[in-house]
Amino acid sequence: MKKFKSILFSIIILSAFSASAAATLFSAIVGGRWGFIDKSGKMIVSAQFERANVFSENLAAVRIGRWGYANTSGKMIINPQFDRADEFHNGLALVELGHLYGYIGTDGKYVANPQFDDGSAFSGNLAAVELNHRWGYIDKTGKIAINPQFNEAGDFSEGLAAVKSGSSFGYIDSTGKMIINPQFDKAFSFSEGMAGIKLNHKWGFIDKTGKVVINPQFDDVGAFVNGLAPAAMGHKWGYVDTKGNFVINPQFDTATPFAEGLASVELQRRWGFIDKSGKYTINPQFDKAAPFQNGLSRVEIGSRIGYVDADGKYVWNPTK
Repeated sequence: MKKFKSILFSIIILSAFSASAAATLFSAIVGGRWGFIDKSGKMIVSAQFERANVFSENLAAVRIGRWGYANTSGKMIINPQFDRADEFHNGLALVELGHLYGYIGTDGKYVANPQFDDGSAFSGNLAAVELNHRWGYIDKTGKIAINPQFNEAGDFSEGLAAVKSGSSFGYIDSTGKMIINPQFDKAFSFSEGMAGIKLNHKWGFIDKTGKVVINPQFDDVGAFVNGLAPAAMGHKWGYVDTKGNFVINPQFDTATPFAEGLASVELQRRWGFIDKSGKYTINPQFDKAAPFQNGLSRVEIGSRIGYVDADGKYVWNPTK
């Protein structure tokens, strides 16, 4: 399934959470089987699945041989039948069957039969799909809305999507019109009116008119959240404001965007959390740490998975 993001954001994908749909329950593993706990750490759905993903729109993809979807009571609503299953977004989920991708509704019925070589989640009313090595977009009825013509295609955010045409990236609107001409080496989605772009091996930011508002000078960047974005100089990460000034100096080996007032950062192969002043609120101690959502972060120590609250206290001790 297409993930149109930098190496930085591949780390965030490790999260059990979705930024687009708040989780009411959290997947937890006991004796090699997965179930779901609530925010207090109480087991709500017994550990019975081979795998379990995040809840979205009251359904979670779970695997029993193959992938299907269960509700918050653990009842199978869509029988296991898929090779892979994504989260629901705007009532639709991307699924894989026989190396082809399609989209289903919450009733399990296909809106678009498996026919695409790849695909991404719906953002708004459109989803990026790949056919014959070209990317375009379908609407929520499964019809092609923007003909496959791009080398790569990102999700729509704030009305625009980054696409690669030829060797350069630009931005289109929901009609497929090129709003910002292809000119960048790489391009990220817009967040808070700004998008990270790469030019001549350096990253900066543009606004929605395509104007460079922070000159390319960084070795990597992440998305702006509440006025701060992770940015790397050399091999160290810090956080910049909307003028491109470091407000938290580069000092981390990896840094992710803020979520719920905290950001997960890595130092010497250990993950912890900082606040917007750069002060550690949870000292580096985890092998992995996902962004906070609904008050919890999924953390890993070795092969064990647990959850901590914003004070760093375990609500679910690491298990496997």
